[in-house]
Amino acid sequence: MILYHKTKRGSAAKQSGRLPISARTVSILVGCLLLLSASSLSALAQSGAADRTPAYRIGAEDVLEISVWREPELQREVLVRPDGGISFPLAGDIDVAGRTPREVEVDIAKRIRKYIPEAVVSVSVKKVSGYTIFVIGKVNNPGQFVLGRYVDVMQALTLAGGLTPYASEGNIKVLRRSKDDERTFDFEYNDVKKGRNLDQNIVLQSGDVVVVP
Repeated sequence: MILYHKTKRGSAAKQSGRLPISARTVSILVGCLLLLSASSLSALAQSGAADRTPAYRIGAEDVLEISVWREPELQREVLVRPDGGISFPLAGDIDVAGRTPREVEVDIAKRIRKYIPEAVVSVSVKKVSGYTIFVIGKVNNPGQFVLGRYVDVMQALTLAGGLTPYASEGNIKVLRRSKDDERTFDFEYNDVKKGRNLDQNIVLQSGDVVVVP
């Protein structure tokens, strides 16, 4: 009787075309799914970090390479003047400081399309000299820092050698001047060091001054 039931189950499995799945197979499948999920989450985290990185904004003394498609005489390197402007044939004087290369591309294209109706403009930053920050006060190495990438306040303080023992950690200020106004941002070093109030650890803009009293 027992043999008869085993034979019936085996026969039923063959007739349905399904084979029994072992516990080991299930374990392997679950493991693969977990790995895929972890990989997807990691990719999303990296994508989110990339999205938080601001687009580069052109600064004084940067060197730009500007070209117009099919117009070799309109391909040249241009130095951004201290006032933030450049001069380009057919486009005249353009204020580029504080703008992204893409924004400058669109501006130049609009200006020259009355001469070249289907102008396609390309702007790239060949040399970064305009992203400059200053750290002054009670740090070990105060001064001016010309950088090739954006940094936040904590990174700027690290570049300046960190705080001296006499620094007032709770009264650090970031001074930012634009054409229209001046702004001050508070920075509580001790909070950020402990992982609190991280939104105050702002990304610095070119020309920002970090003051450590």
